[in-house]
Amino acid sequence: MTTEWAVKSEDAQRAPSGLKRFVNDERMILVLLVGAVFAVLVLPPLLFLVNGAITVSQNGVTHFSLARFTSLLAEPDIWMSALNSVLFALGSAVLALLIGGINAWLVERTDTPYKPLAYLTTIISLGTPYVLYTSSWLLLLARSGPINSWYRDLTGSTGVLINVYGLGGMILVEGLLWSPLVFLLLGATLRNFNPELEEAARMSGASAFQMLRRITMRLSLPSVLALAMLVFIRSSEAFEVPALVGLPGRVHVLTTDIYDLMHRSMPPDIGSASTLSLVLLGVVSLLLYYYGRLTRNAEKFATITGKNFRPNRLPLGRMRALGGAVLVLNFLLLLILPMLILVWASLLPFYQTVRSSAFKLLTLDNYAHVFESSRYLSLLGNTFIIAIVTATAVMVLTAIAAWLTVRRVPGARVLDQLGTVPLVFPGIVLGVGVMQLFLNVPIGVYGTIWIIVWAFVINYLPYGTRYSFAGMLQVHRELEEVAAMSGATPFTGFRRIVMPLLAPSLIAGWLFIFLLSTRVLALPVLLSGPSSQTMAVAMFDLWSNGQGPELAALGLVWCGAMTIIALTFYFVARRSGVGMYGQG
Repeated sequence: MTTEWAVKSEDAQRAPSGLKRFVNDERMILVLLVGAVFAVLVLPPLLFLVNGAITVSQNGVTHFSLARFTSLLAEPDIWMSALNSVLFALGSAVLALLIGGINAWLVERTDTPYKPLAYLTTIISLGTPYVLYTSSWLLLLARSGPINSWYRDLTGSTGVLINVYGLGGMILVEGLLWSPLVFLLLGATLRNFNPELEEAARMSGASAFQMLRRITMRLSLPSVLALAMLVFIRSSEAFEVPALVGLPGRVHVLTTDIYDLMHRSMPPDIGSASTLSLVLLGVVSLLLYYYGRLTRNAEKFATITGKNFRPNRLPLGRMRALGGAVLVLNFLLLLILPMLILVWASLLPFYQTVRSSAFKLLTLDNYAHVFESSRYLSLLGNTFIIAIVTATAVMVLTAIAAWLTVRRVPGARVLDQLGTVPLVFPGIVLGVGVMQLFLNVPIGVYGTIWIIVWAFVINYLPYGTRYSFAGMLQVHRELEEVAAMSGATPFTGFRRIVMPLLAPSLIAGWLFIFLLSTRVLALPVLLSGPSSQTMAVAMFDLWSNGQGPELAALGLVWCGAMTIIALTFYFVARRSGVGMYGQG
């Protein structure tokens, strides 16, 4: 007994204390460091939003008050904006699901011809800035656009066939804008669909329509509902379409009301903007909660088992030509028509509709100005620096966080939770929060590109987290255990083993975040200064100033460059097994 006690006592003396063991554990230190970075990024904008909404200054004294909320809710215009936001988001989601869903089913589940056209449309849309895409549809459908002009020529009417500047026009453009995303995500679901149930239905005498309605659609219901909720949430946060289409038609939504509060007066009404931002933040949080519940139960509808299977293609027979016509129409509607009108506008000194008399005015002066302008070269540099730094910072941080979380390091789950918090921030709301942060913190980044980088890193943490997490789940811990047995520290194992194996997922995530950083407008339009504008802000300003031809030339050049990057992202994402939004 004495000998046994002596051995235990000696082992206890040799064992490191809790503090020493903690200090020696690199992973615990990384949890603290990354957690501190995430907290510093994510929490201050939210705190400043809350502070700006619930505090009022009078005679130099700041005190708590809910007066802004009561006055906000008492305004009937806000309730109308809220209703417009709901109708806009709902209509956009339905239209995007209808267009994207039909295309996904035709491409993945049938023998329809011309399938590459659907992928080409999607890839180019990934490289097209939202401002440019929206502007192209305004050029097509405006009163002076070709469709309404030809309608007046044919009918002798003085009116318009399509009034794009209204809620219907907003829904049309936003729904078309989101349909490629629906095609990609729903296509992945249908591509992995086990055909045994459909084959059983066919052997029982079911028609193609009955199989689609009673088998395919029912088993795809979780994916469809989750996609509908995703598009609804993102449309409720949208800024580009409501600003370019809604405001000229006097249709306000919550995001444009926030923008208006920030630009209506000087200095901006940050308190009221913060209050309305918190309201929108609460709505989005509630929607994301239900989105989480929808995706949490998706495994109940799983049809893929351990058995090998090859998805079949439903023969359409005489309807095959109709399926091909649908894909060709989608290609023309989403890609060819917008690009053609942009090419036409870019070749004119001032925009006018497509007429034979206008051909004598065609010129390349707009392109010459784009390539010769030092301002556009500066915009190019700003945009690329912002996108590269943002994508790199996000993927490095989230790769470490995903490694720590998947390996179940104590406290690492907090990293995953902090990394997904920014999902609740609409871009315009995050812009208000970050603006308040750097107006109150004495760091000289306000009005520079670095405040935009800061906001973008916060905004895209959830996307980086999903890409890194999905890739990390594919790396077995045995590889790290072998490295540890060879004397490698945990971080060495991560750097030399895990990171190379994560590379495809990290590259896909990097390219996706890079593309998003070059396309969005809501954050840069609030945070950029005269010398820190991005391409998206420049395009927005060109359109607002009536410089449509120059915008078209700049947009086409930029779109061509971004399409090459989008093409690279698409093939890297397919090879890595990680799709859009980090879904495996």
